[in-house]
Amino acid sequence: MDYAIPTGLVLVIGVLLALLAQRKGWKPSLAVTLAVGIGFRVLIMVLSAKDSWQPIDFVNSFRPAGEAILNHRDPVLESNGGWHFLPTIPYMYGLLLWLGIPWEVAGRLVTVVSDIVLIPLVGKLAGGATARLRAFQYACNPLAILVASVHGQVEPVSLVFAVAAFVVARGPNGWTLPETLPWRRPADFLRRFTHPTDADRAATGRALWAGVLMGMALCAKSWPVILVPGMLMFLPGLRSRVVSLIGVGLPPVLFLLTLPIGGWTAWNQLPEVLKTIGLRPSDVRPITGDWGWTAVLNGGDWVLSPTSLKIGQYLIYASLVACVIWWRKADPIDVTTAIVLAFMIFTPRLGAQYLMWFMPFLVARPTRWAWPVIIGSTVWAAIGYLVLTQFTGAKWGELHSPWAISSIVLFPVLIAGMPWSRRRALPTTAPQHALTVTPTVQERTSP
Repeated sequence: MDYAIPTGLVLVIGVLLALLAQRKGWKPSLAVTLAVGIGFRVLIMVLSAKDSWQPIDFVNSFRPAGEAILNHRDPVLESNGGWHFLPTIPYMYGLLLWLGIPWEVAGRLVTVVSDIVLIPLVGKLAGGATARLRAFQYACNPLAILVASVHGQVEPVSLVFAVAAFVVARGPNGWTLPETLPWRRPADFLRRFTHPTDADRAATGRALWAGVLMGMALCAKSWPVILVPGMLMFLPGLRSRVVSLIGVGLPPVLFLLTLPIGGWTAWNQLPEVLKTIGLRPSDVRPITGDWGWTAVLNGGDWVLSPTSLKIGQYLIYASLVACVIWWRKADPIDVTTAIVLAFMIFTPRLGAQYLMWFMPFLVARPTRWAWPVIIGSTVWAAIGYLVLTQFTGAKWGELHSPWAISSIVLFPVLIAGMPWSRRRALPTTAPQHALTVTPTVQERTSP
């Protein structure tokens, strides 16, 4: 793994530039920001593609999924059991392989391009006076570079659609706290839907497109389902939220149907495909021990534990509901940050790429502990990507166990990084963000 040292240097440079930009209040132009972001990502992609070491799932799961499409076979059921999502990304893999692009580049091209598009989207998500600063900081984000350019994991594809959904749902005029839905008077739901407010009626169009974009995020991977509550909170009423939910469901259904329509899958195999990509505890692979509380329980070893998986998933569902209730009057970006960070605390299984889920939201609207969270997560992930991969066999196993258990050290930082002081949104439509890691007046005075 010859690229470990230059990759590590690039990550350190990225962190230093992002922190210096925050300290100095830099606001580079989009052209400069994109040049930096593209330069970092393409450099690391080239180094990674030329190296003799390649990530195991990149070779044994992602490539077979693309080859299955190329050979007109089902990527979910016939890719060595390695692809557990809708066929959207395998379609892209198959196309790039068909064009003759070497897999080491083709497999990363999808994620690198998506992560580059995320750079200006993070600026849009931040909005206001800090938009260009946040876009530049995301361009330098070290974990995004690792996931997109080294691992080739498809998190950036999901995130590019999910962040776009947030931007569209918020609309051009910013966001204000909508009126409370009549949870205690169910009979009023129909009236709210058939007689929406002017704001709710006006939001119908953008609600549908936001939902379709979030649906595309779900077509890449299933985890963006936890981002749906935050997107819905950007919408002003019941009607626009129902329309948006309908939009969320459209792309996954259509991409699922492409499998039998295109001849990749028999119609009678669809139930098996749905089970493979499902989110029920009984459908998810019960591999635990890479992260957090299951790593401590398992001694850092991989264990097939359906019980731990079910406990963890139910804890995740409970934490999602708790975060929505606790932060129900907060900015939806803060709600989303809280939900995703809570996921990291309770999840029974985790790949290092999962830590990218909260990055666009935490960079766009940083909390006081945002950069300790970003740096700590990156250091832990980088040890796995750049250090442990220098070893194989028994030696790798010896090092993997303490690395997995050490993830528990990040938990206090992840908890501190949640938007505890932002339970109520500012009384304005313009996004408000701190420029430094010191608490703002709003953060000190918010209930």
